[in-house]
Amino acid sequence: MSEYISLSETAELVGKCKETLRRWDNEGILSAVREPVSNYRVYRKADVHALLGNLFENIDKEEISNYVEPENEYSVLELFAGAGGLAVGLEKSGIKCVALNEIDKWACNTLRNNRPHWNVLEGDIKDFNFSDYKNKVDVVTGGFPCQAFSYAGKKLGLKDARGTLFYEFARVVQDVSPAICIGENVRGLLSHENGKTLQGMISILDEIGYNVVPVQVLKAINYKVPQKRERLILVGIRKDIDVKYEYPKPYKKIYNLSDALKKGELFNSNVPKSEGVKYPESKKKVLDLVPPKGYWRDLPLDIQKEYMGGSFYLGGGKTGMARRIGWDEPSLTLTCSPAQKQTERCHPDETRPFTVREYARVQTFPDKWKFDGSIVQQYKQIGNAVPVNLGRELGYSIINFLNEFYKTKNQKEVNS
Repeated sequence: MSEYISLSETAELVGKCKETLRRWDNEGILSAVREPVSNYRVYRKADVHALLGNLFENIDKEEISNYVEPENEYSVLELFAGAGGLAVGLEKSGIKCVALNEIDKWACNTLRNNRPHWNVLEGDIKDFNFSDYKNKVDVVTGGFPCQAFSYAGKKLGLKDARGTLFYEFARVVQDVSPAICIGENVRGLLSHENGKTLQGMISILDEIGYNVVPVQVLKAINYKVPQKRERLILVGIRKDIDVKYEYPKPYKKIYNLSDALKKGELFNSNVPKSEGVKYPESKKKVLDLVPPKGYWRDLPLDIQKEYMGGSFYLGGGKTGMARRIGWDEPSLTLTCSPAQKQTERCHPDETRPFTVREYARVQTFPDKWKFDGSIVQQYKQIGNAVPVNLGRELGYSIINFLNEFYKTKNQKEVNS
């Protein structure tokens, strides 16, 4: 049995992210070593257990739970709904979906086929008037794409954002007036246009009557998702509401690829068989040489140079190239195409990309949730989705907020 454990395993054991472990390594708190055979950065088990004994003697071993019962019936209007990852997650938490807007016809078919009772509004958001939902839904959510604004003045207003999909999101929030609105986006929004785009969004929500909670990037692996996906969450609270919103608390347990594809805590059966794309024979020959958790640097030097081409001489780790996932680690973030050279996600044992159902498992979709369209369309829908389990934990945080809001509101009505 090895005396070493990987960076991922160490991060899970001590309940810290990899960035913290790298900092601890630099500071001498917990030093990494090079594993003699693979030359990977690893940690001695004895060092990790000694640290756990010293630093975490008094830590509460009980896992927290974000679960909370809705005290009323809560409803959500979802924009840019995609294939329903967030909507299914919110449904699992106990929030009723009253309507969903989505422009992609295949994703709309997916929503309708799986939930015939959902009101799926297919088409461009610009063509819809949502004012019928005014004061009738508690939440508006939307994963609007990140687009640059044109800046008319120092403070961006709603009219300056016309032509962008965030403008449409804000327009609907203004027309519907929910207690809370949730926008989700890629982490890159933090630095887009040097942060101006995000600041513009915050000032627009302020203009239409919403206070924005400090923005957070949630790591899916902390919310029962076996995948290293990150989502930026933008929460707006209507200004007449004096109730604090709190993000879902991260769990200590990190799930890995084995949890996603095999019977266990996350799923009660092994992943169902399904279609999947294949590698060309030339690529398969290269990836056959890569071990689980390995990537292009594990190839012989001459093959590295041939496979990488000009990228071989550029800077950066390019760790997604010729990358094979290991069973005992979470998947890297899934993309819309499972066999892109820059973002390879090869199966641990077989030299092939993940199948459609394996993709869906990594995103924590239920096995019964079927995707419409060609295999290319199905991968795209799954790759674009919010992981279902992350959506569920967000749902609990919304319910927690709404329970408190309605309790406060009812007390005020009784006292007035």
